[in-house]
Amino acid sequence: MKTATTFRPYNPDQLLLLPPNLGEWLPESHLVYFVRDVVSQLDLSKIYGSYSGEQGGQPAYNPEMMVSVLIYSYCIGMASSRKIERATYESIPFRVLTADQHPDHDTIAAFRKRHLKALMGLFVQVLQLCRKAKLIKLGHVALDGTKVRANASKHKAMSYERMEKTEAELEAEVRRLLEQAQAIDETEDERYGRGNRGDELPDELRFKQSRLAKIKEAKAALEQEAHERAEREKLEQSKEKGKNHHRGRPPKAPSDKPYTSRTHPGNGDNQRTHGPQTANDQRSWCLQKTQTDR
Repeated sequence: MKTATTFRPYNPDQLLLLPPNLGEWLPESHLVYFVRDVVSQLDLSKIYGSYSGEQGGQPAYNPEMMVSVLIYSYCIGMASSRKIERATYESIPFRVLTADQHPDHDTIAAFRKRHLKALMGLFVQVLQLCRKAKLIKLGHVALDGTKVRANASKHKAMSYERMEKTEAELEAEVRRLLEQAQAIDETEDERYGRGNRGDELPDELRFKQSRLAKIKEAKAALEQEAHERAEREKLEQSKEKGKNHHRGRPPKAPSDKPYTSRTHPGNGDNQRTHGPQTANDQRSWCLQKTQTDR
């Protein structure tokens, strides 16, 4: 269909002339960069060391990337490993954080389970660093903004008490987030089955050629249904119109000409004789009747 309106070019399959720079996809002040920089300063030796001596199979994802993804996800309220996997494809911050890598939800859940104790300690360290940096919250996780005044000796005891209380609160919050993530993954495993993300397209819709064929088939079926529905409605309207016409037909006006009808025997058969239509016919008919009766 031709139109006089001019639109911007749109070609979803167009290739980029140069490889994209993921660092240009988000503003420099985005939370994902803060999380990445904080995690890069943490001691991850326990996690790295747990892979020492492992051989065979596919190489594991870099622990620094996995820790960054989990901490960022839980901070923004995304606890489901399936949602995290989907975000690595659909969300720019996640694609930046993972350097466009896509660990599946089973890998994410297994990493959290394997390194649960280490993750809890690392997560608390991140929140403590944020608090020291005078952040009020990290994503959706609120932090204690109380300033510790340790420069006065008379306030030292109270400052340590506040510090211990705050650390315990942070540990409780981290434990709650990790337990929530575990519970959600278990529920979704039962609902969708292990290995299934839950939003996959059916097999016949996963590839472009078969997908277009299926779409055309569905479109033709919808058009046929619409045509049949229109024909039925047209027929019903025609029938209803006929009924209304019959009901609404005005009664026939009575004729101003006299009319009579009699039945009398004749030659052994019942015969219907129509009466006269005019005054002259009336007189003629009466004369004929008299002669017949004689």
